[in-house]
Amino acid sequence: MVKSKLEYIWLDGYKPTQSLRSKTKIVSDFSGTLEDCEMWSFDGSSTEQAPGGSSDCLLKPVFICPDPQRKNGYLVMCEVLNSDGTAHESNGRATIDDDDNDFWFGFEQEYFLWDEAIDKPMGFPAEGFPKRPQGPYYCSVGAKNAFGRHIVEEHLDVCLDAGLNVEGINAEVATGQWEFQIFAKGAKAAGDQVWVARYLLERIGEKYNVSINWHCKPLGDTDWNGSGMHANFSNGVLRTCGSKEVYATICEAFAPVVKEHIDVYGADNHMRLTGKHETQSIDKFSYGVSDRGASIRIPIATVDRGWKGWLEDRRPNSAADPYKVAARIIKTVKSADVMVEN
Repeated sequence: MVKSKLEYIWLDGYKPTQSLRSKTKIVSDFSGTLEDCEMWSFDGSSTEQAPGGSSDCLLKPVFICPDPQRKNGYLVMCEVLNSDGTAHESNGRATIDDDDNDFWFGFEQEYFLWDEAIDKPMGFPAEGFPKRPQGPYYCSVGAKNAFGRHIVEEHLDVCLDAGLNVEGINAEVATGQWEFQIFAKGAKAAGDQVWVARYLLERIGEKYNVSINWHCKPLGDTDWNGSGMHANFSNGVLRTCGSKEVYATICEAFAPVVKEHIDVYGADNHMRLTGKHETQSIDKFSYGVSDRGASIRIPIATVDRGWKGWLEDRRPNSAADPYKVAARIIKTVKSADVMVEN
């Protein structure tokens, strides 16, 4: 009889930023399929998701992949439900209106590797700042510029072994800052994979006593970049319309709902969206071709393909919930009054 380790992963109820939680379930002769993952429960009073007098919350498995770091292991991403089976208020995945997987998302997840010994990014001196300002660290190589590559490479290998659709990695602009990109057809699938990739990175960090800092501006009001989670998105209309006018109509649908988007684009985003460091100001909205200072960038590849492609919302920050980001983008795109000729 083969015993398997199923790591059930979920998001807690902490505000304004949810955290990952997980626990292991041992099962016998497991098939490896999502259909054979049973519902489970946990103590919601310990995760700010239920009162102590009625503390049971349910875990509904929604995504499974191998766990390359454990023998006979699997990672099981879950939605949190109330005890009556309804979606918990913290469950952003349940709000996604994309049952036909028409929406495709590519998330660019930035983060800092954080040296716990000095409470600063890897590569920073214990006192003050690096001798060189930001710039040389972007897509860098060499011991003077690239810090923590062993962690990043291990994370990439583990993600690929798990079957996650990582499309690339790179060192980012600031010291100790990195990025990975994940793409999936279907908003829920994209969110599932981002969260599992985040979980794996956190767990690898444990081994090296390096934490993962997801905050959008961990270095505060300094001339160092913050971290984002740019959301590249498309649906059937954007992928096939061939119309500059349709793109403009969809982009303009975002203008009246700036607050609604910022509300789910991550805490403390006012520290990052200042109009500096390739960002638009948090209270303004703009879009433009190849404009990295716009709220929404129209990639040049979309134009070159005859206005058939995708858009990039550059406002979501590194700590945002990809489920909630996707849900809000889908709602806005669907609100656009577009006419497409067949």
